[in-house]
Amino acid sequence: MSLPLEGLSAIVTGAGRGLGRAEALELGQLGAAVVVNDYGRTGRDGSGNASGAPAQQVAAEIRAAGGTAVAHTGDVADHQEARELVHLAVAEFGKLDILVNNAGILRDRMVFSMSEDEWDSVIRVHLKGHFNTTHFAAAHWRERSKAAGAPVYGRIVNTSSEAFLAGSAGQPNYAAAKGGIVGLTTSTALALAKYGVTANVICPRARTRMTEDVFAGLEKPEAGPDPLAPEHVAPLVGYLASPAAAQVNGQLLVVHGGMVAIVERPRVAAKFDTKQDAFTYDELDALLTPHYADRPSGETFAAVEVLGLKHE
Repeated sequence: MSLPLEGLSAIVTGAGRGLGRAEALELGQLGAAVVVNDYGRTGRDGSGNASGAPAQQVAAEIRAAGGTAVAHTGDVADHQEARELVHLAVAEFGKLDILVNNAGILRDRMVFSMSEDEWDSVIRVHLKGHFNTTHFAAAHWRERSKAAGAPVYGRIVNTSSEAFLAGSAGQPNYAAAKGGIVGLTTSTALALAKYGVTANVICPRARTRMTEDVFAGLEKPEAGPDPLAPEHVAPLVGYLASPAAAQVNGQLLVVHGGMVAIVERPRVAAKFDTKQDAFTYDELDALLTPHYADRPSGETFAAVEVLGLKHE
């Protein structure tokens, strides 16, 4: 029986643990050859002995299950190391077909308490990291498409967050980075469509090392599957990376706990036209103040309701 990703190669960033690990294992199970990227940390076994970088461990898991995988321990937020990551995939597997951007960090703090470094480091890893790998993968696909005189196969799956959609008060750096990733994704989707490449973005909710403080109050159930297990997210990544998702492009999907929700793009809620040559303060006051007076108190552009989505 053929596998949906058989003959395709993939990169998964931040894949040493958590969501990235589950996604890399899923792609490998579906037949893809995988470059498992995770920034060069060293893991420890149960006895506290060094056991290799997490990326190497996950690559070994994929190979042990009969798949093909290699590890890369570079920093995707470093432009040159991101270039080397894409070049590694091409050198090992002949081409790159799938890019899953997952790598990230948290430095949570209220905006009035956040340091410059806490802001810069989160923007660097999440947003610049997504850009770096996307840049080099896009150049690879464009060159291949021009050489072939036809579209090629390319899939990008980026990782945003409900923190962007809902406006998480204690995560201004993270929410800003994740909002930027959505903009990067929709721009990339339009730019690369003619080359045969799709770009989509997911907002996953999962219990990982990075989010252990976020979900500290939500204990794992004593019986049954954990609704916050990363394994709930991985199948959607596998689908978006597959030929079946050829018509899915520039989309945002929320996924967790046995549920996938497609988020609609923003729509214009109201429009006002000046009755003069240009708006004045008084005219805007007469139009906008009554409009907002009738809106629910505390309502903003943030879609807080997404936090209430759950599997029924």
